Amino acid sequence: PHIAGLIGLSDTDMVLAAANVAAKHGRVFLTSGATSPLLPEQVPTYLFLACFGDNVQAAAGAEWAYEALNARIAAVLFKHDSTYAQLLYKYFQTRFQELGGKVLALEPYTLDADDIRSEVDKLPRADIVYLAAQPDDVALAVPALRNAGIDVPIIGGDGLDIGEAWADVDETRDVYFTTHAYLGDDNPSPEVKAFRTAFAKAFPGTTPDAFTALGYDAARLLIDAIGRAGGTSPDAVRRALAETKEFTGVTGTISFSNGSRIPSKSVTIMKVDGGEQIFAAEIRPKKVPAP
Repeated sequence: PHIAGLIGLSDTDMVLAAANVAAKHGRVFLTSGATSPLLPEQVPTYLFLACFGDNVQAAAGAEWAYEALNARIAAVLFKHDSTYAQLLYKYFQTRFQELGGKVLALEPYTLDADDIRSEVDKLPRADIVYLAAQPDDVALAVPALRNAGIDVPIIGGDGLDIGEAWADVDETRDVYFTTHAYLGDDNPSPEVKAFRTAFAKAFPGTTPDAFTALGYDAARLLIDAIGRAGGTSPDAVRRALAETKEFTGVTGTISFSNGSRIPSKSVTIMKVDGGEQIFAAEIRPKKVPAP
């Protein structure tokens, strides 16, 4: 009875299960990393995102591919039973085609070595491959593409943000992914530097990734709302959270504006070569597909 709200979970399907229970009890659910922009409609009033929506990151990926990589033809490989993957590639397809690009193939896969190889073999020649994958798929999907002789850039969403695990993935060259923040030690952001220092003290020998920072921002957002609400009344906390403006987080400045429960945030683009992650860009897409 004293819980003011709940945070966590970075998978759309999991959040739908948990947030509906929270809503039935009149409690805010603030997801740290589930990026479906449909979530606030699916769980009215009570569900908030600390992260950007998939339509935002997919639009950023499409614009980056079209403008920075000069890609005009794309092929898509996506996890067939993942809501996240299906939404992500559809938003990418919409924005890429708006820019004048063509998507020649949409191939679903299951997380099975034989199946993914057969689907990769169906992909036509293209300038890029858009990989809409879950984190557990990366170590199988990326080598499968490269071992099939596909040498064009691979681009994906934050499902490819697997942190230090990239060092154990074979055939990682010319891979790009959109994510929530760059947390490298050369990032000049005061918030990132302070977070890295605090994280190193709390968890020696480990390196934070974007989802670590999102969890931290989500916790601080809810704490901030409780403070502004003047207590832990669930309804007061919900109203305070909805009124959040210019909250400085590690993953960007967070505001809930015009009744939206999805913050407007920039998108970071990372490159992976030989298992090493390299900051490529930070952008706000010029146009975002409707949820």
